[in-house]
Amino acid sequence: MAAEPEGAPAGPRAFWSGTLTFGLVSVPVDLFPAVRSRRVALRMLGPDDQPLVRRYFCSIDGKALTRDDIVRGYENDDGTFTIVADEELDALAPRKSRDIDLRRFVKREEIPRQLLERPYVLAPAGESTKAYHLLAETMERAGKAGIATFVMRGKEYLAAIFAEGGTLRAVTMRFKDELRTPDDVGLPARPRVSAERRQEMERALAELTAAELDRSLLEDEYGRRLLELAEAKRDAGRDVVEIEEAPPTDDEESAEIIDIMAVLKERMGGAERKPGRAHPARGEERGRAPARRVAGDALADKSKQELYEQAKKLGVKGRSSMSREELIAALRKAG
Repeated sequence: MAAEPEGAPAGPRAFWSGTLTFGLVSVPVDLFPAVRSRRVALRMLGPDDQPLVRRYFCSIDGKALTRDDIVRGYENDDGTFTIVADEELDALAPRKSRDIDLRRFVKREEIPRQLLERPYVLAPAGESTKAYHLLAETMERAGKAGIATFVMRGKEYLAAIFAEGGTLRAVTMRFKDELRTPDDVGLPARPRVSAERRQEMERALAELTAAELDRSLLEDEYGRRLLELAEAKRDAGRDVVEIEEAPPTDDEESAEIIDIMAVLKERMGGAERKPGRAHPARGEERGRAPARRVAGDALADKSKQELYEQAKKLGVKGRSSMSREELIAALRKAG
């Protein structure tokens, strides 16, 4: 196979891959996060300008605890705890599966919006997208949404499947007992209101009613001001310290930023597919392609942690937020 050009970006990766199934229908899909947090984050630093880490301490003698010292327990109503061993938790864990089990179709408006939690994009996987197109088109035309369950990272999720603009979207859902009722909150009974007071409230609403939503209302004004403050102080050389960066993680929150629309256009017929393997090798997760190789380059054989340590030695900036492919590209560029 011909070597990839040096520094060529790797294709975007899904963090979960599986099959959307119902009846005799199976649709291979890749799951991408539909949102990402853009809020300006602040780190906690100590008196020596080093980042702080979270530790567990005994509430009685103040002794610092290691991971091996810690057990988990369920707190009972009487204040006692029932210890639950790791083996017992493993026995209760849902069976690992790569299926999104679509159990029922309902009208879209029947799904309470307050139950919707975290949105995802379902992109077609595999060589054929006909089943994906057909399912999305049929659901959208009928105004239907699906109720499904799937297992991700050892946890079972309830999800609503929507079709919009020819694209399938999954939104994880809260279970109904997670919602507080008015009685839980302690809201008072609804009082009687005079017609005059009702009209006053209607006039107040009318004064602030707009024909269209002003998109500027959706911007994070505080985050923008905080970022401007931090950048101004950095440019002026005030209160700037260099800290040892923490090793990166592979969780969803630190995943590389993905152009979802570019992925969908490519997979739904917007770009010609290159010939290649139809199925991943045994033990290799579908949707997580191996790092692209350059002839004679051993970087692709290293783990993300090893790549991070090498980037640390070379002083590569921004290494803690890089994906594995970005670390490889940065190391190649650094020599």
